[in-house]
This record gives sequence, structure tokens and C-alpha cells, in this order.
Amino acid sequence: MKTQSPPVITATRARTDGVHRRPVILGKIFRRVAVPALAAALLAGVVTPAADSSAAVSEAAAGQDRPELQKAIQEIVDLGLAGVQLRVHDERGEWVGSAGVRKLGQAAKPPTNGRFWTGSVIKPFTATLVLQLVAEGKIGLDSPVAGYLPELGLDRRITVRMMLQHTSGLFNYTGDFYDGKYVPGIPGKGKEWLDNRFHTYQPEELVRLALSKPAKFAPGTDQDYANTNYTLALLLIEKVTGRSYAEEMRRRILRPLGMSGTVVPGARTQLPGPYAHGYFRYQDAGQWKVVDVSRQNLSLLAGAGDLISTTRDLQTFISALMGGKLLPAPLLAEMRKPYGKLGYGLGLWVQDLGPNCGGTVFQHNGSPPEGYGALMYSSPDGSKTLTASLTTGDAAVDPAAVYPKLVDRLLKEVFCGGQAGSADEAEPAQSTGPGTTDRTP
Repeated sequence: MKTQSPPVITATRARTDGVHRRPVILGKIFRRVAVPALAAALLAGVVTPAADSSAAVSEAAAGQDRPELQKAIQEIVDLGLAGVQLRVHDERGEWVGSAGVRKLGQAAKPPTNGRFWTGSVIKPFTATLVLQLVAEGKIGLDSPVAGYLPELGLDRRITVRMMLQHTSGLFNYTGDFYDGKYVPGIPGKGKEWLDNRFHTYQPEELVRLALSKPAKFAPGTDQDYANTNYTLALLLIEKVTGRSYAEEMRRRILRPLGMSGTVVPGARTQLPGPYAHGYFRYQDAGQWKVVDVSRQNLSLLAGAGDLISTTRDLQTFISALMGGKLLPAPLLAEMRKPYGKLGYGLGLWVQDLGPNCGGTVFQHNGSPPEGYGALMYSSPDGSKTLTASLTTGDAAVDPAAVYPKLVDRLLKEVFCGGQAGSADEAEPAQSTGPGTTDRTP
């Protein structure tokens, strides 16, 4: 049975607080300011999250007066987003807040405990699962992936390390470029994705599609971000453990850390409440339309972008990871070692903010094809973190201009002591490589 599509509204009808919000499309924003990303953390240990709500946030968060953070997220909304929810943990404790609207045409703010589609934020989770199996001696980091998955016919030069650091040369199954020419894959953006957004894909189907295309380069000779690598990692995890990827995620990460708001959705299309709505704006027969895309099927990005989470859970994860709670020190060091032209480790971006701005941060941001974006950043010891969810509305702004400003605004406020005066004034923080956006399609 074909699933009924959400209602379509014209872009001119959606207004919030008297301000006309024009579209920002995160599926395009999170492409290549680094190649999707933002973050979260805890001062010490792993904290099991308590139920939190937009009306009753944690006592620590509610007790803080951080007008500069509220101002920062409001400025981001003013740039054209529908809504933002932000969680910051630093030497002053924890702060959580939101700005914008939960749904176009309504006044309520996004819930601070809202669930959202995270997109590529899942990649450090997937890499962590693989590295835990390395620690247990079940997988060799520099062993050929083909040795574990012989049925796929992989190039035997592709190692587990190459897969995790995007140096395998595999085609990106949502579309890729060869010598400047775009080669389409499964629709992962735009109207074609919109019309097909409830379709269910199988992980092996995605990888085999990628393998039907020529390799972009010989394994280990170059670096190019591709979702295929992390869907392949999912298949590796399942083959070695004999259990589903979702069950391994629950057993190894979600249950031990008490991440009750996080789930690998599979073919599930509905966000569990509460959540903020995300929108996709497109042109049809000369008229701009806006569609609520809160419901979508992210089996398209199995292991590479199919996660539902909260800012609290992302904070719990990244602080536990940086604090050495999930991996032995030598493997965490391997994960955090930047490699190649992208400055990408094993599932993490390594970003240098400069000596006056806290130095190095580790992060992975993301977005599903349309409607949502997620940010996850942490200091090396996990004592300072930033996690956020962003939703797009009906604003007609230039994504390439908006995304660097909004990320830089938050980074400077949280990691640089508020050196940025406003989103419009902010100069980009220094970076060692891409690392701040997703590359979904």
C-alpha cells in the first residue's frame, strides 16, 4: 500500500511570530563546508539521562542564565531556519534551550528533549562498534574486508581501516562524481527523493549498487567521503557478530549508556514524540511548495545516516567516547588521528579551531536528505560539548551562505568564549579539513 504523503503548502503561507521564514535545505547545507557536523559532552563519567521535557529541563540546565547562548540560537533561526534546539556542557555546567518554532504556523518552540533524524552523526557510532570488535580480536583493523564478506566480491586491497576513513575508493551509492561529472545513484535529495522517501532499502542492496560502479580510485591512494563505507561496516558488524546492527547498537552502546531516546529505526518512518517538524521546499510547475518531511524512511542510509536521537543522548555518547568509556586508549587514539585531505579519522572529523579558540575539537555533524540537521562537537577530554538539532522551514535563503555562519556562531560562543559578536559578523573558525557537514546524497 502506498503511504499517503504529508500535505503540501505553498511557501507563502507559513509564517512564525509575524516573520516570514524562507527555506533553508539542510540536505544541501550539510554537504561540504567540511562534509556534514556539531556536538555534546559531560564533565566526568557517563550519566544515565533522566526524562527531560521542554517545560521541565534538568535542574542544572534550568538554573543557568546563559543569555548569550539563547541569543546565538535565535540569530541562527533569524538566518532562515525553522527551529533549533541546543545543549551545551562546559565548566559552567549544562545549558539547554530552543528557538524558532516546533511547527510552521504555530507559536510553540521546538521541544528541548525532542527526537530528530540525525543523519551522518551515526558514523562515529558505527565506527565505535567496529573498533570494539577490533579490541575483542574479532576483526583486524588492517585486514581485508573481503575476508569477512567474501560474497560481495570486494577488492581485497580494501581494509577495515580504509573503509572507516573513506579511503576505499568505493562509489557513493546516493550519487558521486567522476572527474567532475556527476554519476547518479539512488535518489537522495530533491523532488525525486521526496516522491520516493518511504521506500525501504536493504543494506546489501545499497552496497551492491555501489559495487556495480567503477571504483573512484585504487584503495588507499586517495580519500573521498562515501556513505557506502559505513553501510559496508554495518554488514561487517552483522556478519562477525551474527546479530543485527540494531541489536549490537543496543547491546554495546545504547543500553550501557542509558540512551533511551536513541533508536536505529530501520524502515520506521515516524519520529517518536516529542519532535519538531522539518520541511522541504521545492519548485513544481513554477510554484514553490513546502512539504512536511518529518516522516521519512532512512533505510536509504543504513549504518551511515539512519539514527533517531536527542541532544541529551548525543551528549552522553560523545562524552563517553572522548572519556575512554567505549574504546581502549590505543584504538581511541587511532579513531582520533586525522588522515588525508579531509582530516578524517575513523568515524570522526578532527577540527582545529586555533589556539585562541580551544584548539582541537572532535565532531561529526549530519543530516538526512531533507528537513533536519544535527551537530555533535566535543573537546578532546569530553568536558566541553555541544549538541544540537536544526530544522528547516520555508525560508528561501542561500544554504551555502547560511550554514558556515550558523556553525561558526555556535562554535565561537561555546568553544571560544563568545568571540563572535553575531552570526553576521562571525569569521569562520580555522579547520584542518572538511568535517563540518554531511554529504548525504
